[in-house]
Amino acid sequence: MQKVQLGKCCQLFELRRVAICYYSTSKFRKRSNSSLFELACEACVDILAKSQISQTEIDAVLVSSSTQEPYTSSIVSEMLGIRPSISQRIESLCNSGTNAIISAYSHIISGLCDSALVVGVEKSESPGNVLTWDITRGSFAFPIHWASMFAKAHMRKFGTTEEQMAMVSVKNHRNAVNNPAALFRKAVTLEGVMESKKIVPPIKVLDCSAICEGASAVLIMSEDKVKSFGIEDPVWITGVGMETRSASFAAVAADLSASESVRNAAKKAFRMSGKKPRDIDVAEVHDAFTILEIMAYEDLGFVEKGKGGRFVDNCEIAFNPRGGILGSGHPVGATGIAQVAEVAAQIQGKACKRQVKDCENGLVQNLAAAGTSATVMIMNK
Repeated sequence: MQKVQLGKCCQLFELRRVAICYYSTSKFRKRSNSSLFELACEACVDILAKSQISQTEIDAVLVSSSTQEPYTSSIVSEMLGIRPSISQRIESLCNSGTNAIISAYSHIISGLCDSALVVGVEKSESPGNVLTWDITRGSFAFPIHWASMFAKAHMRKFGTTEEQMAMVSVKNHRNAVNNPAALFRKAVTLEGVMESKKIVPPIKVLDCSAICEGASAVLIMSEDKVKSFGIEDPVWITGVGMETRSASFAAVAADLSASESVRNAAKKAFRMSGKKPRDIDVAEVHDAFTILEIMAYEDLGFVEKGKGGRFVDNCEIAFNPRGGILGSGHPVGATGIAQVAEVAAQIQGKACKRQVKDCENGLVQNLAAAGTSATVMIMNK
């Protein structure tokens, strides 16, 4: 059992411990001839094969996606031969993946089930890629417009430079070279990023992630289930924090150089886990645009506000070792789950050429729609 303090209540609660036991991420690609359901099954079949756990042992199936396809989770369950007690699709734009994992986690700690297969999947033409519903954005419906506003605000207030943002892209594309699932597996230079076409100044092509398609899945279990299957290297979810400030950009924040949703979610996750930013060895942060990684350093508490631009090449914490969203690609519903899968692999010491030395504690930060909502998860051995 894990003793935690939840929310604003001072009472300590004993929760069942929940672990990530298996994970798989399919190759991300620009487009494919596979259906949404076939993509989802790619990652799930790999988990079933690796775990050798029977479909009858899986109590819940949750699908994370911005698709408009109906009955998604039930269709995926039938294709996999699973008859789950709980079958759901979770949608929260780019924040869908971690939302789905936390929903499954909640089902397990409550005792509703003991195991859950969570799969994130997206096709490249997903309706979650364009925010046409948000009239507060006016004619600026694409995420790059608010990324430009964040960057300009941070540059004005703290002197952050385009070169510092470009270094995020250089680092993450370099990391993606060692990730076989990544969309981009070619390093880029600082000069290459700086000379790439400006789309909405100061944001350039190589400051941006790319929409793509793919799937990622995790199998999570209660502590009793972990013991009964003799799983030797579970990765425990010890802290979760979530915050939704709004849906529209008009209400996201008064100060565009910071993300209040990230700050608040991080405080909740660190308090629940009993960890501090200094305890983290590896972090997957939401770098859909380079400025977002710099803001994440600050809003997660790794560095003082305003110093994120100078923190890019720090050697104490490994950020986005799989290449992040910039290098790996951004299949919206799969992104958060792929982040969690990477941190789990790092903690288990199974990240191959990407492996971070002496990795025990990890963090995942996942955003949606200009940071209108955020999720932070902390995991450890």
